[in-house]
Amino acid sequence: MASNVTVTTVIFYVFAVWAVGSALLCITRSNALASALWLVSTMFALAAIFVILQAQFIAAIQVLVYAGAVMVLFLFVIMLLNLEDVPHDWKRWPAWVVGVGLAAVLGTTLVTLHSYTPARLAREVSTMPSPVDPRLVFPEGNALAVATATQGAVGSVAQPLFQGYLIPFEVTSVLLLAAVVGAVVLAKKKL
Repeated sequence: MASNVTVTTVIFYVFAVWAVGSALLCITRSNALASALWLVSTMFALAAIFVILQAQFIAAIQVLVYAGAVMVLFLFVIMLLNLEDVPHDWKRWPAWVVGVGLAAVLGTTLVTLHSYTPARLAREVSTMPSPVDPRLVFPEGNALAVATATQGAVGSVAQPLFQGYLIPFEVTSVLLLAAVVGAVVLAKKKL
């Protein structure tokens, strides 16, 4: 059993390094098409991480919606705008220094947070004497497990999406449509 956990952990870290590397390549490319393709690679790595974390529904949505539909729209707009390579500007080097500094600070924070477990977090947050059950301190996690067991993974995601968050969901889709129409209008030489 311990070897499965080790193999799963190694696979998780392989996909995590792949996601971070692809994201770095996405933001450092001067060609917009190459940047968009590296973003697709990042989306596939994130979907694989979701599968490892037993969130298959989110992984499928990640591939279908983000790596599929949204990236097709991005590529369509990039091709429509006919963007050329941007010449390298050496005046931007202070932004790179700030970015690398922020990445180092965030990386250090993530390394220090590695030792946190739900039980340790519950001990630090709770005013109750030790030992503390994390399910008593964070009842939302238990409610999510119950909702998933009764409704299934799709039902527990669909119910709040189509009841409580229906209007923001629809507004987001209209905004994406308006962005694509705006890009088409900007790309046309003559109306």
